[in-house]
Amino acid sequence: MVRRAVAAGVGLLVLVLLVVGVRGCLNNRKEQALKDYNRDVAGLVQDADQNTDDFFQTLGTGGSSPNDLQTQVNQLRVRAEGQTRSAVKLDVPGEMLPAHRNLVLTLSLIQEAVGKVAEKLPSALASDATVAENAVKGISGEMQAFTSADVVYTRRVAAIIQQILDKEEIGGQTIQRSSFQQNLGWLDPDIVARRIGSDAGRGAGGGATREPTPGTHGHSLVSTAVGDRTLVAGGAPNRIRASSNVTFRAVIANQGENSETDVRVRVRIRGAGKTITAQETVDETKAGTNAEVSVALGQAPPIGEAVQITVEVRPVPGEGKTDNNSQTYTALFTRS
Repeated sequence: MVRRAVAAGVGLLVLVLLVVGVRGCLNNRKEQALKDYNRDVAGLVQDADQNTDDFFQTLGTGGSSPNDLQTQVNQLRVRAEGQTRSAVKLDVPGEMLPAHRNLVLTLSLIQEAVGKVAEKLPSALASDATVAENAVKGISGEMQAFTSADVVYTRRVAAIIQQILDKEEIGGQTIQRSSFQQNLGWLDPDIVARRIGSDAGRGAGGGATREPTPGTHGHSLVSTAVGDRTLVAGGAPNRIRASSNVTFRAVIANQGENSETDVRVRVRIRGAGKTITAQETVDETKAGTNAEVSVALGQAPPIGEAVQITVEVRPVPGEGKTDNNSQTYTALFTRS
């Protein structure tokens, strides 16, 4: 009987150890699955953020034909569709299902908005004011989807993921933040019209048709530099060291009697293959003062071929004198 009791005790101990071991394995597997899901979501959101950055940069660059611009935006739509499909295919732990449904909703909002904007671009850049204004209003309305995507992600994805991780006492994890909506100015039809270069659509918000404020308006281009080299117009080509993302620093002067908002500075490179265009927007310039803006090219420039670089401060409403808004430099990009 003693031997039987001992055997039964050993058997019970082995059973307990097996149960504890199995439970530990299951807990470890569950914890790893939650960590993996959080990591996968972070990767997708980072990719989506980059795609929306490219989207707004493409819209604001200007200098393209309506069809070319539509093609570029459609390429970003295809990328957004791929991100949504990747989200649908994720392995999702049961606890994360509510967060996952909202993740798919978030990426779908972005995908659909990019596609709708692409559809409206040719009309927004048309010369007919009625057609252009209606399309600009439509584009401005679609921009609300990016704000909504940020809200849904923050409150119904990131917050739930954090809640589940805290409940399971899983620490050391980073919850990815989103920044899909780049600038709330995209919700204003007047600003949208200016940023995409829709001259005929500037009455879309009702404000663009009003007379500019009294007094003079306008800017001049003071100087342009790349690194520690200030570009010089005329004479021998400016030798510029090439990189994957050359950045131009333009100093502009507000020579008017009014502060100006949403001032666009554009860099355009011609003469060696396809024209390269990049643009940045200054939120505000003060009357009688200078402002500096950095314009990143966003791609590698042509190497070893003479090119023409035009740096331009785009005219603002009410600006009459524009002959000092731009400068063209001959340049040669080199590897050293």
